[in-house]
Amino acid sequence: MHGKDMCGAVSPQQRALGRAVRELRGRRGISQEELGFRSRLHRNYVGAVERGEINATWRTVHRLTIGLRVPLGELVAVYERQMHDGA
Repeated sequence: MHGKDMCGAVSPQQRALGRAVRELRGRRGISQEELGFRSRLHRNYVGAVERGEINATWRTVHRLTIGLRVPLGELVAVYERQMHDGA
């Protein structure tokens, strides 16, 4: 079960990370396809991360920061805000 718990629910952390990635991608005006290309991830995988369906690994998070051209700290800051706002 890719990123879901035993009941099929997506965790708040996964949703917050997905919203953070979507926000940063939107700020840069790039498509999921472009982010996937820059990150060396399939665009469908990027979409699944943004929807919170994927429990992203450190490697995936690192690749996304490269593709977004942001430091990890910026992604974490947006994630933390999303966790607070989405709660």
